[in-house]
Amino acid sequence: MSTLIKQLSLLVLMVMSGAAYAEGAAQPGEPSALMQLIFFGGFILIFYFLMWRPQSKRAKEHKNLVASLNKGDEIVTNGGIAGKITKVSDDFVSVEVSEGVELKIQKVAVSSALPKGTLKGI
Repeated sequence: MSTLIKQLSLLVLMVMSGAAYAEGAAQPGEPSALMQLIFFGGFILIFYFLMWRPQSKRAKEHKNLVASLNKGDEIVTNGGIAGKITKVSDDFVSVEVSEGVELKIQKVAVSSALPKGTLKGI
């Protein structure tokens, strides 16, 4: 990923320096429309690969996690509460955080599922 960023920044630098040389020469006008199109396309590719694609992958993984929650799964919430699911409804889960203590938490607040037996080791 780092090499991609370096290569793209080098490309941007080359395009900008080429435009500077063109200004120093006696050629009138702006950079060509093709050069502007390539520059704009480069920005779109950077935006796609560095921002949109990773975020959509994380959102898809979280959606699958929330859909696969079952009774008996051990989870961690966004707030750092670890517990075992005792009841699952459409939007909420009941999580046993200690013996006799249950909390109702929204499904979307679950950040990750733990392997079975993790809570006993804590």
